[in-house]
Amino acid sequence: QMQLVESGGGLVQPGGSLRLSCAASERPFGDYVMGWFRQTPGKEREFVGHISRDSRSYLFADFVRGRFSISRDNAKNTLYLQMRNLKPEDTAVYYCAASERYSDSPTVNEYIYWGQGTQVTVSS
Repeated sequence: QMQLVESGGGLVQPGGSLRLSCAASERPFGDYVMGWFRQTPGKEREFVGHISRDSRSYLFADFVRGRFSISRDNAKNTLYLQMRNLKPEDTAVYYCAASERYSDSPTVNEYIYWGQGTQVTVSS
């Protein structure tokens, strides 16, 4: 059972930046596609982006529009989400998750391990 722990959330002003981290307990971390999702109260969890096992492939949701980037360090079992030019509508709980396959149309159901989430609040 893989344990995922997110960190790095907090309060940031519009236009600001944050970097989220996700530490995984299980090796080999590199066997999993890793993704980020987010959720706000009353809404379904939505896909933000994911990265392939070897970091060669990425996919982002349209709303990211070049503002976010994903990276991973397989030696450190850690996933990152760099967020720039944050907007109030980016306010959500952000979750990292692990999947056994890379999909061009990722869904929540494809991800088998989830972290507890970290709150990101964008407000002045």
